[in-house]
Amino acid sequence: MIAQLSPADFAAWRDNAGALPVVLDVREPWELQTASVKEDGFKLVHIPMREIPARIAELQEASAGQPIVCLCHHGMRSLQVANYLIQSGEFADVVNLQGGIDAWSQQVDRTVPLY
Repeated sequence: MIAQLSPADFAAWRDNAGALPVVLDVREPWELQTASVKEDGFKLVHIPMREIPARIAELQEASAGQPIVCLCHHGMRSLQVANYLIQSGEFADVVNLQGGIDAWSQQVDRTVPLY
């Protein structure tokens, strides 16, 4: 089962991660242009969900053993990607940002537009 992380708990989790975490945004490019998180104590990587299998090596290089938090609009696509990453056997520390960027906007940064 994939661990769920609420946006409200993200900062504490990030600060205790032990390494610079990666936020993997799996939304489509138009969604990223509409609303995005700002890097703050984490590395932001954007790979749309449909491209994950073809770009897995790129993600391995970008994350280099760091914890990964998967992010989408409401948390469902990111949960599927988190499951995929764990099942691949290449990633050990993967969590899902529960509620996605929608919840992030409501709980962490109200300047992030809702859509």
